[in-house]
Amino acid sequence: MTQPLLPIYLTIFLAYALPILIAIAFPTLVEQKVLSYIQARKGPKIVGPFGLLQPVADGVKLFTKEPIQPSTSSPLLFTLTPVLALLLAISI
Repeated sequence: MTQPLLPIYLTIFLAYALPILIAIAFPTLVEQKVLSYIQARKGPKIVGPFGLLQPVADGVKLFTKEPIQPSTSSPLLFTLTPVLALLLAISI
């Protein structure tokens, strides 16, 4: 019996969730470009060719922020809640 090349959950993510996440990145980029022109600030006007690296920069900034956890919260629930919210949002 041969093993599949990709596990089923990774295949589902690549086929379903990844295109949705990429599709959301571009309207956000357009919004940021319009706002940066209105406010005359750097950002999507300058970052990369045509500002296409701005969603990547936003993602890196999001994942490198220092996590802050309240001392009285449940570590499991504090970590699991955003994951469940994201799964619910992209599953609808």
